[in-house]
Amino acid sequence: MTHDFAALAVELTHMAAADHQSSVRANSDAPAEQLAWRRLTARHGDRLGEIMDAYGWPTAELVGEEAARAAWLIAQHADRQLDVQRRALQLMEQAVSAGSASPRELAFLRDRTLVNEGRKQVYGTQIVGVKDGSPVPWPCEDPERMDELRAEVGIEPFDEYVAKFAMT
Repeated sequence: MTHDFAALAVELTHMAAADHQSSVRANSDAPAEQLAWRRLTARHGDRLGEIMDAYGWPTAELVGEEAARAAWLIAQHADRQLDVQRRALQLMEQAVSAGSASPRELAFLRDRTLVNEGRKQVYGTQIVGVKDGSPVPWPCEDPERMDELRAEVGIEPFDEYVAKFAMT
């Protein structure tokens, strides 16, 4: 890892840590908390856009596993910057084809981007709400094949996935 990429790895992991620390604000009832979350994710989305312009997708080969996952998380949370999400999706698709990015993470990003575009998701990774104590997925293109498609990219079946979030 060259010096540039070492510095980039540190920057990405710091951004993801700030994101993680601040994520409780995303669903806060306090407008100031939500504003702080939106500012943070917008700043991170802008920076990820610059990174993608300069280096392409920050793969594990370039920046290490942790920083590559951080880049994915930042793209995942750039909900109000569809241009950034779409670009990340496109670059990540190429990286997955080349075997240098995670098909599972790509599936989550694809669903997130589709939902943000007001379209049906593929893998059922995005939850729209809770009904009778169980998480309900945003509408899917092919609900009958959802678990089969999930398995292809290494995501557990929907029922197992939502059991983690079940309200006890």
